[in-house]
Amino acid sequence: MPSAVRFGVNYTPSVGWFHHWLDFDLDSVRADLDSIAALGLDHIRVFPLWPYFQPNRTLIRPRAVEQLVALADAAAERGLDVNVDGLQGHLSSFDFLPAWTQTWHRRNIFTDPTVVEGEAEYLRTLAAALADRPNFIGMTIGNEVNQFAAGPHPDPDRITPSRRARGCGACSPRARRAPREAASARLVRRRLVPGRPALHTRTLRPSGDMTAVHSWVFNGTAQRHGRTGTATEHHAAYLVELSKAWADDPRRPVWVQEVGAPAPLIHAEHAAAFTEATVAGVLDCTDVWGVTWWCSHDVARDLADFPELEYSLGLLTNDRQPKPAGRTLARIVKEQRPYAPAVRTTALVVDTTPAAPSAPPAAPSSRPSPGSPPTGPPHHRSREPRRRQGTPRGPWHHRCRHPRSGHRVARPHDDTEHTVNLSRRTVLLAATGAAAGLVPGLSGTAGAATRNLQPYASYWYPDSLPSGTPGTGITWRSLKAWRAENDTDLAFNAAAVPLAARFTPTHANTTARSGQARIQSLVSFGPTSSNPAQGAPTADYYALTHWSYVDELVFWAARPVRD
Repeated sequence: MPSAVRFGVNYTPSVGWFHHWLDFDLDSVRADLDSIAALGLDHIRVFPLWPYFQPNRTLIRPRAVEQLVALADAAAERGLDVNVDGLQGHLSSFDFLPAWTQTWHRRNIFTDPTVVEGEAEYLRTLAAALADRPNFIGMTIGNEVNQFAAGPHPDPDRITPSRRARGCGACSPRARRAPREAASARLVRRRLVPGRPALHTRTLRPSGDMTAVHSWVFNGTAQRHGRTGTATEHHAAYLVELSKAWADDPRRPVWVQEVGAPAPLIHAEHAAAFTEATVAGVLDCTDVWGVTWWCSHDVARDLADFPELEYSLGLLTNDRQPKPAGRTLARIVKEQRPYAPAVRTTALVVDTTPAAPSAPPAAPSSRPSPGSPPTGPPHHRSREPRRRQGTPRGPWHHRCRHPRSGHRVARPHDDTEHTVNLSRRTVLLAATGAAAGLVPGLSGTAGAATRNLQPYASYWYPDSLPSGTPGTGITWRSLKAWRAENDTDLAFNAAAVPLAARFTPTHANTTARSGQARIQSLVSFGPTSSNPAQGAPTADYYALTHWSYVDELVFWAARPVRD
């Protein structure tokens, strides 16, 4: 077990973000590194964007490699070690794949032999250039590369289950050997997205010198349990213990390679407390190599189309000033807390009771609100794939046994055992009392509703309900038996806008002859499954434009509302 946990940061340049490689300014990089070193951190994770460094399969730009080495040297001058990510890959909702793998040159980045050899040569080149730098601590093959292998990626490079089990492409033995061949025994790591089936667990366990985990509580955890919920504050610790349970060696080092405080789930004024609690939870786990916060500097507001949360994740502002989370992490580093956690007999014990919502409604933005379906490319950090309604999610087991030896790998914090199940009743974090106020005279009903999380759309049946019980987060209702006074969800299903007056629109087609045919439209403008009853602040629903052709409209899975 390491005698001390290392603390670092994922380096996001304050000027130009990762596009700074196109207009590399070493003086600006040095100023960024000065502000990072001032926090007392000891390492950075660096992202050379793959298409910028290898625009052609046989062209790895020497000038770009020289700039990477210059950045590493500047970091060394400030006492900062450097870890380099190879294949980028996917970052902050943007894909960065070279043109020689796309469109007219489309080839699978996991299975095509020429692409895999090009990837291996690229990794060898970067590792060889940095091999003699004493502050070069190793490489990560790629950042969450398996999200390219399946949905919800809009254009995945799919691979077969048998190929996943053997390892493939960027995650193959050939790619993993490449940096080792060039840089002796430097650490090699690979980071993958949970829930995306790019590799089999047999391949995951022995890969690299340590296991890297990315902890992001916007995966449904903070939405369900609130910012101070045990499951939220111990999410990173949970991933550490989970990764150890899958390791062949139970003492295998674990690196919390990404963790951050995403707004609005973690408000700016609460980011420091979240940072403190998260680090405390991680330091209670054995065999932790380090914690690398995401990220160093906020993304500049003059850069467009980022998910809203990306603009405020930095420990430092865009003008290099420390934020509360940055000051908290700096204090933790300065305190030099002793790292001697007790060996656990139980992996993790957390409270399964959902917390009250901890955030007000988010302003409309380009990023889907918590609980609403994603409307654009997936964020580069891990998100669970959407599931068919009624399909259970994988639980957080209160006891995490090592799959081979069977020993328990953690200890309880109290005598109560729980299982945390991240159900699909993820909610929009709005003020429930305000929603209840929309329905006059329903104080009792509203009070009951505000004690619970806001609902997803119900499943409605004309009369009797089917046999059995609904899945987690699903409510069955009978239209015939429905009464407003008995509906605890009515506070969230009340219409705030009155119905518009009926009118006869002008025909879109002036040559159409009326009275000869009738059109009945059966539509669903939004799916009932995983659809919040209270809607979302994003315009991501289909809007019908041919009303003049429709004589009757039958809406699928409608729900009654009170005018």
